[in-house]
Amino acid sequence: MKILTLTAAGLALGIASSALAQGQGPMAAPSAAANPAVKSPNDMGSAPLAKGHNSFTMGQAKGRIEKAGYTAVSGLALHSDGIWQGQATKDGQSVRVALDYKGNIVAQ
Repeated sequence: MKILTLTAAGLALGIASSALAQGQGPMAAPSAAANPAVKSPNDMGSAPLAKGHNSFTMGQAKGRIEKAGYTAVSGLALHSDGIWQGQATKDGQSVRVALDYKGNIVAQ
């Protein structure tokens, strides 16, 4: 009986410490808030554009670029690297704009 009790207690302790280890340390999953899959149009940084499969339609890409403060968005084309590129106007200046699959927008 004593062996069975000690084994059950040891098993419970092992499960508890395993559960704690999963949520701590370098193996823990990064916070989704720290690296969102899609950026908010209000939070456009100078991050480099990420190449990858872009699921934005042309209308969605144009809308995101406009929400970031650009007007007269035209000539949008989805390139083979997954980045939408076109022309737009911001602050009276004509610029080339690009949008990646994460929602990052860069103007040149």
